[in-house]
Amino acid sequence: MKPGPDPCCPPALEARDLRPIEGPEADDELASLAKAVGHPARVQILRLLARRTACICGDIVDELPLAQSTVSQHLKVLKEAGLVRGDVDGPRVCYCLEPRALRRLKALVGGL
Repeated sequence: MKPGPDPCCPPALEARDLRPIEGPEADDELASLAKAVGHPARVQILRLLARRTACICGDIVDELPLAQSTVSQHLKVLKEAGLVRGDVDGPRVCYCLEPRALRRLKALVGGL
């Protein structure tokens, strides 16, 4: 049984995404998301966050053989792509997956 939502990361929107999975805009979106997951470290971060409800950046650094600054840069790319959320909670930043964006990525890849 998965633990409940972390107070750092409020529940994600569950609204259905009705945007098309083909066409120029969808192609641009898929290319952008693919670029964001186009590095093994970012894939590892997504997998790590998928196993947890939220994660503090320091916890992510402990799990990966990368420097804090490198992990922060990868998190920035993932956040800019909308695949993760990062919420400031006092002196720490909690990161969690953005399920709607991951569902969109899956739909776009499935439309190939």
